[in-house]
Amino acid sequence: MKKTLIAGLLLAALTSLAVQAQDAVPASGTDSSTDSSSAASNGGWSGSGEFGFASATGNSRSQNINAKLGLNQENEQWKNSFFLDALRSKSQQRLVDAAGNSITQFNTTASRYDTGASVGYKLDPRSYIVSAARYEHDQFGANLWQGIVSLGYGYIALKDDRNELSFEIGPGYKRYRPADVYVVANGVSVRQQQPTKAEAVARGLVNYKYKLTDNTSLEDTFLMEAGSKNTYLQNDAGLAVSMTRKLALKIGFQVRHNSSVLPSVKKTDTLTTTNLVYSF
Repeated sequence: MKKTLIAGLLLAALTSLAVQAQDAVPASGTDSSTDSSSAASNGGWSGSGEFGFASATGNSRSQNINAKLGLNQENEQWKNSFFLDALRSKSQQRLVDAAGNSITQFNTTASRYDTGASVGYKLDPRSYIVSAARYEHDQFGANLWQGIVSLGYGYIALKDDRNELSFEIGPGYKRYRPADVYVVANGVSVRQQQPTKAEAVARGLVNYKYKLTDNTSLEDTFLMEAGSKNTYLQNDAGLAVSMTRKLALKIGFQVRHNSSVLPSVKKTDTLTTTNLVYSF
């Protein structure tokens, strides 16, 4: 039920974005020759895709892959966004079986995807009403899955040729299931599933973009979902250097923190990436 609710809200948000984009497309006879006219013709839509991969073989084996997709729209009436992130990693691990023998296995050590969308309706050039939904599944995280829907107020505090700073805040509803734990029963390790939890939360988002040079930009996004049972914090920082008008190299650093976790589960996870970015 909870996954159906989140998926339905995300689908509704994406449908709204698609309708807006279709309404914004001009007649077929219109021709755009510059980036600015092209942006105007598609209703303010822009997007980017990121991909990173690393593989090692020989004395040790490992494979790491991460990918991101982001779509954004901003015009006189709307401020919308959609994102999809995925992370998967495998590595060689040495284990000891029940007989005490050392064995080597190639196991999955990270598996996560995160998706969400927000639809913002502008009240004036700086303020807007925003509805947002997010769903995350993490096989090795503090929570196996978590989903949130919210409604709030956004404000664009600063926007010029080099800087852009915006804030969002509002109430929301969150459901999540803590990670499974293993308990020993009669000398055997048994996997124990945790019950699903739900609570009202306060959602806050701060997004800052800064253009260092003509081909170098910095972006930092801070997300907070604060509840009485658990507070989730996430910060994504990235430095991108453009090689062409469409391609760039990006170094990213992500920190994720849960205030309340089960014993033996770490509260903070970090991720460092180096990706190739394609903008469209």
